[in-house]
Amino acid sequence: MEGSGGELAIMEVRDGSPLSKMSVVEDSFCVREATEITVKKKYRGFFLKQRYEVLDVNSDLLLQVDGSSLDVRKKRVMRDAAGSPILTMRQKIDLITLRHRWMVHRGKSSEEKDLIFGVRRSHPLDMKPRLDVFIPININQHISSFQLVGSHINNSCKVYKGDTIIAEVINVYPRSNFSHWTESFKVKMNAGVDYVFIVTLLVILTVNDYI
Repeated sequence: MEGSGGELAIMEVRDGSPLSKMSVVEDSFCVREATEITVKKKYRGFFLKQRYEVLDVNSDLLLQVDGSSLDVRKKRVMRDAAGSPILTMRQKIDLITLRHRWMVHRGKSSEEKDLIFGVRRSHPLDMKPRLDVFIPININQHISSFQLVGSHINNSCKVYKGDTIIAEVINVYPRSNFSHWTESFKVKMNAGVDYVFIVTLLVILTVNDYI
């Protein structure tokens, strides 16, 4: 990945034929082979600031996500290791159903033409947290292209494309000390999966300590 400190095995052409990709954000973010990454969620300054760091298997920084924990309308900006914005996540809450919706745009844009996908989150009291992902062509319909299903009991989640699991959180390591608090998620992805997309879903799921 150009301009980043870490490197993943990104999808490429072999023998003149492109390998299968499951691109959502960008083709260049699709991993070439089954891959594990670590996502660290940190709080600083008595929980006032929230930060995610995404590391490859060599602990090199791939992505970073920042935002305030106090904003009613949450916004998270994802950047590459060099600090360039990749996408922005913005939350909207339905005050009647209490369901959370997120809109994800390229860079720091909020314009419709830069919309990548939308996410509908399950009710906070649901036993199994769930995210339904809608690409722009289906954004106002009830047909989700991907689904993330979590488990409070196992502190885990899986991302589905139809009936196929394409990624899953396989470990969670919580650690805390007074004003510093950290969770570390180990994420396993299949070959061809867009790792920026998967990390975006994990941020949306856990931004309110949902997993």
